[in-house]
Amino acid sequence: MRTRLLAATLTAFAAVSLAACSSSGSTSASDSGAGTGTSTSAAASPTSAAASATATPAPGATPPTDASTGSAAGDASGGSGATGGSGTAGGSAPAKPAPPTDAGMPAKPGTDVTAKLVAALDAIDPAIVGGKPDQAIDRARSQCQSMYQFPKDKAKLVELADQRFTTPDHPQGFGPDKAAKINEALRTTLCPPPA
Repeated sequence: MRTRLLAATLTAFAAVSLAACSSSGSTSASDSGAGTGTSTSAAASPTSAAASATATPAPGATPPTDASTGSAAGDASGGSGATGGSGTAGGSAPAKPAPPTDAGMPAKPGTDVTAKLVAALDAIDPAIVGGKPDQAIDRARSQCQSMYQFPKDKAKLVELADQRFTTPDHPQGFGPDKAAKINEALRTTLCPPPA
């Protein structure tokens, strides 16, 4: 009996300590219940609610009702327990959904667009395509995605084009001047216009 009461008190103390350290702004239950042997549940975070749910509650105490919403029942004397805010764990706003992984990447072009792109790249340097139009198209599509992600960072886009468009004879790329021309060729033939 004493072991259960001690376990419940330690769990309540840990929950109150977590609530005090938490930056979520939730109000914890009164601190006086932590040292008197009564079980007090705090709902400051899902961690503290889950911790209090795993311990054996003191006799007569009601266990937490829902760890995910932060609501908790009162202590052994019938108190109202802790307030958990608006029902969201931690009171944080929902996370903004991440854009799809292929955002900004154009679909594989048809033969007419492929021919225009290959001609534009050959006009810069025939070694860029080097007889491998499929490889050049894949690299161009990836570069279009980078242009979508960093529309105003011209220096980064030049650097990325120089890293992407390489050949055995040009393992370090074709240099910043040709990389900038590659970006312009992609804008006029393959990449969708910026939003």
